Amino acid sequence: MQLLGVCATELREQLRHGADCLVMAGKITVLGLGSLLSERSARTTFPELSGFRLARVDGYRRIFAHTPSLFVQRGIADSNSLQMASLSAEQGGGGFVCTAFEVDDVGMEAFREREEEFELRMVPFTDLSTGRGGTGLLCVASTDAAYVAQWGQERFDELYTKKGLSSIWNWPAESGLRPCAAYLRHCRLAAAKLGEACEQSFLNETFLVDRRTTIREYLAEHPEVMTTLPPESLRERYGG
Repeated sequence: MQLLGVCATELREQLRHGADCLVMAGKITVLGLGSLLSERSARTTFPELSGFRLARVDGYRRIFAHTPSLFVQRGIADSNSLQMASLSAEQGGGGFVCTAFEVDDVGMEAFREREEEFELRMVPFTDLSTGRGGTGLLCVASTDAAYVAQWGQERFDELYTKKGLSSIWNWPAESGLRPCAAYLRHCRLAAAKLGEACEQSFLNETFLVDRRTTIREYLAEHPEVMTTLPPESLRERYGG
């Protein structure tokens, strides 16, 4: 089921009535693959989340392959070195360890705004602690055209074009796009805090835009990433 381009009310209705979705007692399971590996970060959007735990998603690749406006707005994107990419899940192979947690479906408005550039899709996952399967909401790679269809050309121009970003998603494998350093550091630290399974998955099952280079290989070549601190105002938010 695809959930791209729906308002919060429509999203809740699709989740509630979709045959492949599990929504019980007004709760929705969210899957975190990047900043949502950090429970502290997740609670900035969902203060009342519950059941924060590890899960695994298969059939999707975790990849640094798009450029959100938010990194430019927060002053942590480096356009000169192309260190400005964020994470998404791309269907077509592989898998990764992520977080899973339940939230009230009334919080979907904030989540839709937070994750404005993605397709929000319900996908199968396996709970690592119990081995049980479930279905959760994942941030999946989208397109510029889909963003404009959802939010409008004016918003795209204001948040992207005027900030020097001609595209969100149209970055070829050979483009040289690199992870935003402060964001990568945050995700790496958050993964390490969650234990060996999550840390190793993040290092070995997360890729650059070329779809070949792992984050383990990238960090070995660029160890300076782990000493790249965000601005003081973002130290807590991007502190792992």
